[in-house]
Amino acid sequence: MNTVNIRPAVKKDIPQLFDLMYQYIVDYKCPRPSEASLKKLINHLLENPYEGIQFVAEKETRHLVGFSTLYFTFNTLEVKRMAVLYDLFVKPDVRGQKIGEKLLQNCVTYIRENDYSHMIWETAYDNLAAQSLYDRIGAKKAVWLNYEIK
Repeated sequence: MNTVNIRPAVKKDIPQLFDLMYQYIVDYKCPRPSEASLKKLINHLLENPYEGIQFVAEKETRHLVGFSTLYFTFNTLEVKRMAVLYDLFVKPDVRGQKIGEKLLQNCVTYIRENDYSHMIWETAYDNLAAQSLYDRIGAKKAVWLNYEIK
């Protein structure tokens, strides 16, 4: 197994990150965004790190095999910034190698080192593999109930 390096995304990653994000979107059976809109999002995060950050999982071969995205907002109750882990994706052909766990752990380290109040995320009720990972790292189910409206 090749070594995997987790690091913040940079401009040179855009073509591979773009492909990973398309795979991720397709996995969730969402409509395929335009190339321009997806590249605009990636560039926006690279240029505005106060709003969010993307981390990539890179094999020794400099090939990206996964990514995570944190978006930042505020937590009035603790008077601090907080993070929303919105994306965590690992290519299917390299799953089972703890790459998702490394990406997740990197996000946890980032929010702790930067004094965020906490990080939240959600997963599907039937995504038992992800829930097992979250339990292993010490995450707890939130006391707050999520709602959504479209």
